[in-house]
Amino acid sequence: MVFQGSSAALSHTGKVRSNNQDSGYAGSNLFVVADGMGGHAGGDVASSLAIARIAQLDRPFASTVDAERALQQAVTDTAGDIIDTVRVRPALAGMGTTVSALLMVDDYAVIAHIGDSRIYLFRDGAMTQITTDHTFVQRLVDSGRITPEEARYHPRRSVLMRVLGDMDPDPEIDTFIMPTRPGDRWLLCSDGLSGVVDDAHTQKALAAGQAPARTADLLLKQALDAGAPDNVTVVIVDIGGHHPVFSGTPTIVGSASNPTGVVVPAARPGRSSWLHPGRQAANEPTHFEPAPEFLEELIEEDRRRARRRRIGWLVGLLLVLAALAGAAFAGYSWTQTRYYVGADDDSVVIYQGVQQGIGPISLSSVYEDTDIALADLSPFDRQSVESTISARSLADAQLIVDRLRQAEGQ
Repeated sequence: MVFQGSSAALSHTGKVRSNNQDSGYAGSNLFVVADGMGGHAGGDVASSLAIARIAQLDRPFASTVDAERALQQAVTDTAGDIIDTVRVRPALAGMGTTVSALLMVDDYAVIAHIGDSRIYLFRDGAMTQITTDHTFVQRLVDSGRITPEEARYHPRRSVLMRVLGDMDPDPEIDTFIMPTRPGDRWLLCSDGLSGVVDDAHTQKALAAGQAPARTADLLLKQALDAGAPDNVTVVIVDIGGHHPVFSGTPTIVGSASNPTGVVVPAARPGRSSWLHPGRQAANEPTHFEPAPEFLEELIEEDRRRARRRRIGWLVGLLLVLAALAGAAFAGYSWTQTRYYVGADDDSVVIYQGVQQGIGPISLSSVYEDTDIALADLSPFDRQSVESTISARSLADAQLIVDRLRQAEGQ
Protein backbone atom coordinates (compact mmCIF):
# COMPACT_ATOMS: atom_id res chain seq x y z
CA MET A 1 0.00 0.00 0.00
CA VAL A 2 1.31 3.45 -0.91
CA PHE A 3 1.88 5.69 2.08
CA GLN A 4 -1.04 8.01 2.82
CA GLY A 5 0.01 11.31 4.30
CA SER A 6 2.20 14.30 3.59
CA SER A 7 5.86 15.15 3.90
CA ALA A 8 8.46 17.85 3.36
CA ALA A 9 12.25 18.03 3.19
CA LEU A 10 14.70 20.90 3.30
CA SER A 11 18.42 21.34 3.77
CA HIS A 12 20.53 24.41 4.49
CA THR A 13 24.28 25.02 4.61
CA GLY A 14 24.02 26.85 7.92
CA LYS A 15 25.89 29.96 8.97
CA VAL A 16 29.42 28.57 9.30
CA ARG A 17 30.02 25.78 6.77
CA SER A 18 31.07 26.73 3.25
CA ASN A 19 29.24 23.81 1.63
CA ASN A 20 26.36 21.45 2.40
CA GLN A 21 27.42 17.86 3.07
CA ASP A 22 23.93 16.80 4.20
CA SER A 23 21.37 15.08 2.00
CA GLY A 24 17.68 14.44 2.49
CA TYR A 25 14.98 12.47 0.70
CA ALA A 26 11.18 12.49 0.99
CA GLY A 27 9.44 10.09 -1.37
CA SER A 28 6.24 8.09 -1.62
CA ASN A 29 7.13 5.51 1.06
CA LEU A 30 10.73 6.30 1.94
CA PHE A 31 12.27 9.15 3.96
CA VAL A 32 15.99 9.56 4.64
CA VAL A 33 18.49 11.97 6.20
CA ALA A 34 22.23 11.49 5.62
CA ASP A 35 24.89 13.69 7.21
CA GLY A 36 28.14 13.45 5.26
CA MET A 37 31.64 14.06 6.56
CA GLY A 38 35.18 13.95 5.28
CA GLY A 39 36.42 17.17 3.73
CA HIS A 40 35.22 19.60 1.06
CA ALA A 41 33.79 17.02 -1.34
CA GLY A 42 33.98 13.78 0.63
CA GLY A 43 30.90 14.41 2.76
CA ASP A 44 28.93 15.56 -0.27
CA VAL A 45 29.74 12.38 -2.14
CA ALA A 46 29.13 10.04 0.80
CA SER A 47 25.67 11.38 1.65
CA SER A 48 24.75 11.50 -2.07
CA LEU A 49 25.80 7.86 -2.46
CA ALA A 50 23.61 6.94 0.50
CA ILE A 51 20.54 8.64 -0.95
CA ALA A 52 21.13 7.18 -4.42
CA ARG A 53 21.42 3.64 -3.04
CA ILE A 54 18.59 3.75 -0.48
CA ALA A 55 16.15 5.63 -2.75
CA GLN A 56 15.82 2.45 -4.81
CA LEU A 57 13.61 1.11 -1.99
CA ASP A 58 10.96 3.80 -2.43
CA ARG A 59 8.19 1.37 -3.31
CA PRO A 60 5.50 -0.71 -1.57
CA PHE A 61 6.68 -3.88 0.22
CA ALA A 62 4.69 -7.02 0.83
CA SER A 63 5.72 -7.20 4.50
CA THR A 64 7.65 -5.30 7.14
CA VAL A 65 10.13 -8.18 7.40
CA ASP A 66 10.98 -7.86 3.71
CA ALA A 67 11.26 -4.09 4.04
CA GLU A 68 13.56 -4.30 7.07
CA ARG A 69 15.82 -6.80 5.35
CA ALA A 70 15.98 -4.70 2.17
CA LEU A 71 16.64 -1.50 4.11
CA GLN A 72 19.46 -3.02 6.12
CA GLN A 73 21.03 -4.41 2.96
CA ALA A 74 20.76 -1.06 1.17
CA VAL A 75 22.49 0.77 4.02
CA THR A 76 25.21 -1.89 4.12
CA ASP A 77 25.64 -1.63 0.35
CA THR A 78 26.17 2.11 0.78
CA ALA A 79 29.30 1.32 2.78
CA GLY A 80 30.48 -0.78 -0.15
CA ASP A 81 29.73 2.07 -2.54
CA ILE A 82 31.83 4.43 -0.42
CA ILE A 83 34.72 1.96 -0.31
CA ASP A 84 34.57 1.46 -4.08
CA THR A 85 34.46 5.20 -4.69
CA VAL A 86 37.51 5.82 -2.48
CA ARG A 87 39.36 3.06 -4.32
CA VAL A 88 38.78 4.91 -7.59
CA ARG A 89 39.23 8.39 -6.12
CA PRO A 90 41.82 8.22 -3.29
CA ALA A 91 41.41 11.96 -2.65
CA LEU A 92 38.10 11.09 -0.95
CA ALA A 93 39.69 8.74 1.61
CA GLY A 94 38.17 9.20 5.04
CA MET A 95 34.72 10.22 3.86
CA GLY A 96 31.61 8.82 5.49
CA THR A 97 27.99 9.51 6.29
CA THR A 98 25.29 8.91 8.85
CA VAL A 99 21.96 7.46 7.74
CA SER A 100 18.55 7.65 9.38
CA ALA A 101 15.87 6.10 7.17
CA LEU A 102 12.14 5.55 7.55
CA LEU A 103 10.26 3.16 5.24
CA MET A 104 6.46 3.07 5.53
CA VAL A 105 4.78 -0.33 5.11
CA ASP A 106 1.02 -0.31 5.73
CA ASP A 107 0.55 0.80 9.35
CA TYR A 108 4.20 0.32 10.31
CA ALA A 109 7.41 2.31 10.14
CA VAL A 110 10.56 0.34 9.30
CA ILE A 111 13.63 2.16 10.58
CA ALA A 112 17.36 1.87 9.83
CA HIS A 113 19.90 4.04 11.63
CA ILE A 114 23.63 4.55 12.01
CA GLY A 115 25.41 7.67 13.30
CA ASP A 116 24.06 10.70 15.12
CA SER A 117 21.30 11.94 12.86
CA ARG A 118 17.99 11.37 14.60
CA ILE A 119 14.41 10.20 14.17
CA TYR A 120 11.72 11.57 16.48
CA LEU A 121 8.06 10.64 16.82
CA PHE A 122 5.51 13.28 17.84
CA ARG A 123 2.33 11.60 19.07
CA ASP A 124 -0.50 12.79 21.35
CA GLY A 125 1.31 16.03 22.17
CA ALA A 126 4.58 14.39 23.21
CA MET A 127 7.86 14.00 21.29
CA THR A 128 10.05 10.92 21.69
CA GLN A 129 13.53 10.29 20.31
CA ILE A 130 13.29 6.95 18.52
CA THR A 131 16.91 6.40 17.49
CA THR A 132 19.99 6.27 19.70
CA ASP A 133 23.06 8.35 18.83
CA HIS A 134 26.10 6.22 18.00
CA THR A 135 28.49 8.65 19.67
CA PHE A 136 31.17 8.46 22.30
CA VAL A 137 29.21 10.88 24.48
CA GLN A 138 26.03 8.78 24.25
CA ARG A 139 28.00 5.83 25.61
CA LEU A 140 28.98 8.00 28.56
CA VAL A 141 25.31 8.88 29.09
CA ASP A 142 24.22 5.23 28.80
CA SER A 143 26.81 4.21 31.39
CA GLY A 144 25.63 6.95 33.76
CA ARG A 145 28.92 8.80 33.72
CA ILE A 146 27.45 12.07 32.44
CA THR A 147 23.92 13.45 32.20
CA PRO A 148 22.06 14.13 28.91
CA GLU A 149 22.38 17.85 29.64
CA GLU A 150 26.16 17.53 30.05
CA ALA A 151 26.25 15.59 26.78
CA ARG A 152 24.83 18.59 24.87
CA TYR A 153 27.95 20.62 25.73
CA HIS A 154 30.58 17.89 25.98
CA PRO A 155 33.71 18.79 23.96
CA ARG A 156 33.66 15.33 22.31
CA ARG A 157 29.95 15.26 21.47
CA SER A 158 30.62 14.91 17.71
CA VAL A 159 32.86 11.85 17.95
CA LEU A 160 31.05 8.98 16.19
CA MET A 161 31.44 5.37 17.24
CA ARG A 162 29.50 4.00 14.25
CA VAL A 163 29.25 5.48 10.76
CA LEU A 164 29.14 4.40 7.11
CA GLY A 165 32.67 4.95 5.86
CA ASP A 166 35.53 3.55 3.83
CA MET A 167 36.98 1.53 6.70
CA ASP A 168 34.23 -1.03 7.39
CA PRO A 169 32.42 -2.99 4.65
CA ASP A 170 30.02 -4.55 7.17
CA PRO A 171 28.85 -1.77 9.54
CA GLU A 172 26.61 -2.41 12.53
CA ILE A 173 23.21 -0.89 11.71
CA ASP A 174 20.22 -0.48 14.02
CA THR A 175 16.98 -1.69 12.40
CA PHE A 176 13.55 -2.09 13.97
CA ILE A 177 9.83 -1.90 13.21
CA MET A 178 7.28 0.33 14.95
CA PRO A 179 3.51 0.64 14.57
CA THR A 180 2.31 4.04 13.44
CA ARG A 181 -1.16 5.58 13.24
CA PRO A 182 -3.00 8.57 11.78
CA GLY A 183 -2.00 11.77 13.48
CA ASP A 184 1.61 10.70 14.05
CA ARG A 185 4.27 13.15 12.97
CA TRP A 186 7.80 11.90 12.29
CA LEU A 187 10.87 14.09 12.24
CA LEU A 188 14.18 13.04 10.68
CA CYS A 189 17.04 15.50 11.10
CA SER A 190 20.81 15.88 11.05
CA ASP A 191 22.62 17.03 14.18
CA GLY A 192 22.71 20.50 12.68
CA LEU A 193 19.19 20.78 14.11
CA SER A 194 19.23 18.49 17.17
CA GLY A 195 22.61 19.80 18.29
CA VAL A 196 21.50 23.43 18.60
CA VAL A 197 17.70 23.36 19.09
CA ASP A 198 16.59 21.71 22.33
CA ASP A 199 13.77 19.19 22.52
CA ALA A 200 11.32 21.64 24.10
CA HIS A 201 11.51 24.08 21.17
CA THR A 202 11.45 21.25 18.62
CA GLN A 203 8.34 19.77 20.22
CA LYS A 204 6.65 23.18 20.27
CA ALA A 205 7.23 23.55 16.52
CA LEU A 206 5.90 20.06 15.82
CA ALA A 207 2.85 20.72 17.98
CA ALA A 208 1.91 23.96 16.20
CA GLY A 209 -0.18 22.03 13.66
CA GLN A 210 1.40 23.66 10.61
CA ALA A 211 1.84 21.78 7.34
CA PRO A 212 5.10 19.77 7.06
CA ALA A 213 6.82 22.35 4.83
CA ARG A 214 5.90 25.21 7.17
CA THR A 215 7.01 23.21 10.20
CA ALA A 216 10.35 22.44 8.56
CA ASP A 217 10.80 26.17 7.90
CA LEU A 218 10.12 26.93 11.57
CA LEU A 219 12.70 24.38 12.72
CA LEU A 220 15.29 25.69 10.26
CA LYS A 221 14.71 29.24 11.50
CA GLN A 222 15.31 28.11 15.07
CA ALA A 223 18.59 26.47 14.06
CA LEU A 224 19.70 29.57 12.17
CA ASP A 225 18.72 31.83 15.08
CA ALA A 226 20.90 29.61 17.31
CA GLY A 227 23.90 30.14 15.03
CA ALA A 228 23.62 27.00 12.84
CA PRO A 229 27.32 26.02 13.02
CA ASP A 230 26.64 22.90 10.93
CA ASN A 231 24.51 21.95 7.93
CA VAL A 232 20.82 21.57 8.80
CA THR A 233 18.58 18.95 7.18
CA VAL A 234 14.97 18.30 8.14
CA VAL A 235 12.45 15.76 6.83
CA ILE A 236 8.93 15.77 8.28
CA VAL A 237 6.38 13.02 7.66
CA ASP A 238 2.72 13.27 8.69
CA ILE A 239 0.58 10.14 8.83
CA GLY A 240 -2.84 10.98 7.38
CA GLY A 241 -4.00 14.49 8.23
CA HIS A 242 -5.63 17.30 6.30
CA HIS A 243 -2.60 18.56 4.40
CA PRO A 244 -2.05 17.67 0.72
CA VAL A 245 -0.83 14.11 0.16
CA PHE A 246 2.36 13.11 -1.61
CA SER A 247 2.41 14.42 -5.18
CA GLY A 248 4.32 11.52 -6.75
CA THR A 249 7.67 13.27 -7.27
CA PRO A 250 10.28 12.68 -4.56
CA THR A 251 11.90 15.68 -2.87
CA ILE A 252 15.69 15.45 -2.76
CA VAL A 253 17.61 18.14 -0.87
CA GLY A 254 21.20 18.92 0.02
CA SER A 255 24.17 17.55 -1.86
CA ALA A 256 22.16 14.62 -3.26
CA SER A 257 19.97 17.06 -5.18
CA ASN A 258 22.91 17.78 -7.48
CA PRO A 259 25.30 14.81 -7.20
CA THR A 260 26.77 15.37 -10.66
CA GLY A 261 27.82 18.84 -9.59
CA VAL A 262 30.08 17.61 -6.80
CA VAL A 263 33.65 18.56 -7.65
CA VAL A 264 36.26 16.10 -6.44
CA PRO A 265 39.45 18.04 -5.68
CA ALA A 266 42.73 16.69 -6.97
CA ALA A 267 45.09 15.25 -4.40
CA ARG A 268 47.88 17.58 -3.33
CA PRO A 269 51.36 16.00 -3.44
CA GLY A 270 53.04 15.62 -0.12
CA ARG A 271 49.83 16.22 1.88
CA SER A 272 48.96 13.44 4.32
CA SER A 273 46.95 12.75 7.43
CA TRP A 274 47.48 10.43 10.38
CA LEU A 275 44.66 8.12 9.26
CA HIS A 276 44.71 8.29 5.45
CA PRO A 277 48.06 9.22 3.89
CA GLY A 278 46.52 10.31 0.57
CA ARG A 279 43.56 12.21 1.98
CA GLN A 280 42.62 15.64 0.64
CA ALA A 281 42.04 17.86 3.68
CA ALA A 282 40.12 20.82 2.34
CA ASN A 283 37.65 21.33 5.17
CA GLU A 284 37.92 20.21 8.76
CA PRO A 285 35.51 17.27 9.18
CA THR A 286 32.83 17.55 11.81
CA HIS A 287 32.92 13.85 12.72
CA PHE A 288 35.36 11.00 12.70
CA GLU A 289 35.62 7.49 14.07
CA PRO A 290 38.54 7.45 16.47
CA ALA A 291 41.25 4.85 16.76
CA PRO A 292 41.18 2.60 19.87
CA GLU A 293 44.10 4.43 21.51
CA PHE A 294 42.27 7.72 21.05
CA LEU A 295 39.18 6.23 22.69
CA GLU A 296 41.32 5.23 25.66
CA GLU A 297 42.56 8.81 25.86
CA LEU A 298 38.95 10.10 25.73
CA ILE A 299 37.83 7.67 28.41
CA GLU A 300 40.70 8.72 30.67
CA GLU A 301 39.88 12.36 29.98
CA ASP A 302 36.28 11.73 30.97
CA ARG A 303 37.43 10.03 34.15
CA ARG A 304 39.45 13.11 34.99
CA ARG A 305 36.44 15.29 34.30
CA ALA A 306 34.30 13.02 36.52
CA ARG A 307 36.88 13.23 39.32
CA ARG A 308 37.02 17.01 39.03
CA ARG A 309 33.22 17.13 39.07
CA ARG A 310 33.08 14.94 42.20
CA ILE A 311 35.73 17.06 43.91
CA GLY A 312 33.78 20.19 42.96
CA TRP A 313 30.60 18.74 44.45
CA LEU A 314 32.45 17.67 47.60
CA VAL A 315 34.03 21.11 48.07
CA GLY A 316 30.66 22.74 47.47
CA LEU A 317 29.02 20.41 49.99
CA LEU A 318 31.70 21.14 52.57
CA LEU A 319 31.26 24.89 52.04
CA VAL A 320 27.50 24.57 52.48
CA LEU A 321 27.95 22.46 55.62
CA ALA A 322 30.47 24.98 56.96
CA ALA A 323 28.05 27.83 56.29
CA LEU A 324 25.23 25.94 58.01
CA ALA A 325 27.48 25.12 60.95
CA GLY A 326 28.53 28.77 61.18
CA ALA A 327 24.94 29.93 61.08
CA ALA A 328 23.97 27.35 63.72
CA PHE A 329 26.83 28.40 65.97
CA ALA A 330 25.94 32.09 65.58
CA GLY A 331 22.30 31.35 66.35
CA TYR A 332 23.19 29.28 69.40
CA SER A 333 25.60 31.97 70.64
CA TRP A 334 22.78 34.52 70.44
CA THR A 335 20.44 32.30 72.47
CA GLN A 336 23.05 32.18 75.24
CA THR A 337 22.75 35.95 75.69
CA ARG A 338 19.10 35.48 76.71
CA TYR A 339 17.75 34.54 80.18
CA TYR A 340 14.43 33.60 81.75
CA VAL A 341 13.04 32.52 85.10
CA GLY A 342 11.31 29.17 85.38
CA ALA A 343 10.75 26.13 87.57
CA ASP A 344 12.96 23.12 88.14
CA ASP A 345 11.17 20.39 90.08
CA ASP A 346 10.15 22.30 93.23
CA SER A 347 12.28 25.48 93.09
CA VAL A 348 12.71 28.73 91.11
CA VAL A 349 15.62 28.68 88.65
CA ILE A 350 17.32 31.24 86.38
CA TYR A 351 17.87 29.70 82.92
CA GLN A 352 20.42 30.83 80.34
CA GLY A 353 19.11 30.54 76.77
CA VAL A 354 15.63 30.53 75.28
CA GLN A 355 12.59 28.45 76.12
CA GLN A 356 12.44 26.80 72.68
CA GLY A 357 14.33 23.71 71.58
CA ILE A 358 15.27 22.00 68.31
CA GLY A 359 13.76 18.55 68.49
CA PRO A 360 15.38 16.78 71.44
CA ILE A 361 18.04 19.52 71.74
CA SER A 362 17.36 22.11 74.44
CA LEU A 363 18.54 25.68 73.84
CA SER A 364 18.72 26.53 77.54
CA SER A 365 20.51 25.36 80.68
CA VAL A 366 20.31 26.09 84.41
CA TYR A 367 22.29 29.20 85.26
CA GLU A 368 21.38 29.51 88.96
CA ASP A 369 19.10 27.61 91.34
CA THR A 370 17.68 30.27 93.69
CA ASP A 371 16.48 27.83 96.40
CA ILE A 372 13.13 29.64 96.40
CA ALA A 373 10.54 26.91 96.91
CA LEU A 374 7.59 26.95 94.56
CA ALA A 375 5.37 25.98 97.49
CA ASP A 376 6.23 29.25 99.24
CA LEU A 377 5.00 31.41 96.32
CA SER A 378 1.54 32.79 95.88
CA PRO A 379 -0.63 30.87 93.41
CA PHE A 380 -0.25 33.69 90.85
CA ASP A 381 3.57 33.88 91.13
CA ARG A 382 3.87 30.09 91.07
CA GLN A 383 1.81 29.87 87.90
CA SER A 384 3.91 32.65 86.31
CA VAL A 385 7.17 30.87 87.15
CA GLU A 386 5.94 27.52 85.89
CA SER A 387 4.92 29.24 82.61
CA THR A 388 8.40 30.93 82.57
CA ILE A 389 9.07 34.65 82.83
CA SER A 390 11.24 36.16 80.06
CA ALA A 391 14.04 38.54 81.03
CA ARG A 392 15.84 41.09 78.91
CA SER A 393 19.19 40.25 80.52
CA LEU A 394 20.80 38.44 83.45
CA ALA A 395 20.37 41.53 85.62
CA ASP A 396 16.69 41.66 84.72
CA ALA A 397 16.32 37.96 85.62
CA GLN A 398 17.96 38.60 88.99
CA LEU A 399 15.56 41.51 89.66
CA ILE A 400 12.63 39.15 88.95
CA VAL A 401 14.07 36.64 91.45
CA ASP A 402 14.53 39.40 94.06
CA ARG A 403 10.87 40.37 93.69
CA LEU A 404 9.80 36.73 94.09
CA ARG A 405 12.03 36.38 97.14
CA GLN A 406 10.47 39.45 98.75
CA ALA A 407 6.99 38.09 98.02
CA GLU A 408 7.93 34.62 99.32
CA GLY A 409 5.63 33.48 102.11
CA GLN A 410 3.35 36.49 101.86
